[in-house]
Amino acid sequence: MTTTAPAPPAAPPPPARPSAGRRITALLLQWWRRLTAMRTAIVLLFLLALAAVPGSLLPQRSLSQTNVRRYFADHPDLAPVLDRLYLFDVFSSPWFAAVYLLLFISLIGCVLPRAREHAKAVRAAPPPAPRNLLRLPDSGETTTPLPPAAALDVVEEELRVRRYRVVRRDGEVSAEKGHLKETGNLLFHLSLVALLLGLAGGKLWGYEGSILVTEGQGFCNSFQQYDTYSAGPLVDSGDLSPTCVDLERFKAEYEPDLTASSFTADIRYGAPGEEGRPTTIGVNDPLRFSGDRLYVTGHGFSPTFDVTLPDGTPYPDLTVPFLPSDLQTLASQGALKLPDVGAGSDEQLALEGFFAPTGMVQGGVLTSIDPRPLNPQVAIVAYQGYLGLDSGIPQSVYSLDATQIERGRLVEAGAANLALGESMTLEDGTVITFSGFKEFAALQYSHDPGQIWVLVSSISLLTGLLGLLLLRRERVFARAAPRPDGSGTVLTLASLTRGSGESAPRFAALTDDLRAALAARTASHSEVSPRDS
Repeated sequence: MTTTAPAPPAAPPPPARPSAGRRITALLLQWWRRLTAMRTAIVLLFLLALAAVPGSLLPQRSLSQTNVRRYFADHPDLAPVLDRLYLFDVFSSPWFAAVYLLLFISLIGCVLPRAREHAKAVRAAPPPAPRNLLRLPDSGETTTPLPPAAALDVVEEELRVRRYRVVRRDGEVSAEKGHLKETGNLLFHLSLVALLLGLAGGKLWGYEGSILVTEGQGFCNSFQQYDTYSAGPLVDSGDLSPTCVDLERFKAEYEPDLTASSFTADIRYGAPGEEGRPTTIGVNDPLRFSGDRLYVTGHGFSPTFDVTLPDGTPYPDLTVPFLPSDLQTLASQGALKLPDVGAGSDEQLALEGFFAPTGMVQGGVLTSIDPRPLNPQVAIVAYQGYLGLDSGIPQSVYSLDATQIERGRLVEAGAANLALGESMTLEDGTVITFSGFKEFAALQYSHDPGQIWVLVSSISLLTGLLGLLLLRRERVFARAAPRPDGSGTVLTLASLTRGSGESAPRFAALTDDLRAALAARTASHSEVSPRDS
């Protein structure tokens, strides 16, 4: 008789492959956990700080387009490469915004869950004591004649005096304090998120403009009036606050060594059509009103010229600001352009000059030796011809177009060094007189809706950092058990500490105080017992 071997069991079917939706969801969750990890937030914060370094080392268009143009002129090969990497617009570049946004998301993703867990931990009771207390880093035993319940009463009282949260359980005591350390940690990170929000809000809804204002003149808060301005992408010209500012007087004071001691500007400000409120502002004392700020960022001189044409037509009180070329002596350079001053439409006049507040001629060259206007003089060169103002090519108001001079369309008509009140006469009979000067102030009007938010966030961030660094999280456990011979109690103590400083000295001090309290309680029991008996 033959037997047939049983057939082997069939292999189990392979597990079903997860659907595409589940795979994508799992991948997204994996990347989300990586992005919201604290180590990722630290790396992104480091990258943000590293990305800000080029913005500190290289000129930025938002601060000074002149310096950027000068960098292009000094480094014609390197500058275009840096420009393609947005290194002249670091803080508005796509890669800086990407790091900024990722850091913001990472902080929110890792801080909010921790805040929920911390809220639960604050309300929760201290955990039970571990089974073997002597294995903890700081631990020890002491004996007392008191019964276990009385010994634990002494421990509980002593810990409450030290502001611990205490829970009494069967034969043991658990206590903890220092939740403010974790609160400081969360406050620090939440404040960092708020700080990023404030900075982002200031960039999106903020604006600032710079303008040179000569004494007796003014401006209104309008992009068209500023020499340079920058505005956030969500700012419209209609969002600017309706404010006008008039500069009545500017005063500069100097130390004996000719270093500046103070710059003050007497101004009036208010809505258009109003008389305005008078006030005085300085370099470190800006005007703050309605969320806006007005700063004095510099100053200089505006020479005044009187021009009389050959036919007797006067052009009096032509005042133009000259930009300082030497901040130590305030020697300044500038230009005055007079289009269509003659009978022919192409007959134009321009002055290019050098102003010295305290002038001295050395070797036929005018220089300035003092920033104070003790002996004001100008060295001017007069040009006649075509200025090219209507050519469609933008020109600086502080200098002449060099290409017009090179092409011979602007021809030098005369040059002279003039003291106050002196004149120069050109060949065609035009008379140019240096009639005086005024001072100008470089003003910056700024609007930053996030400045209060940033200030409060910075203070909160510093407070959280101090709590994180200076506070300690401590847990103390005590367990009482009768001695084997029944003559008293063995009290086991242990602690866990997280924070600054060494924990052993603090645990030793706590143990010594508990021994003293136990001894005092034992003595009081000894005094009471005979009398009761």
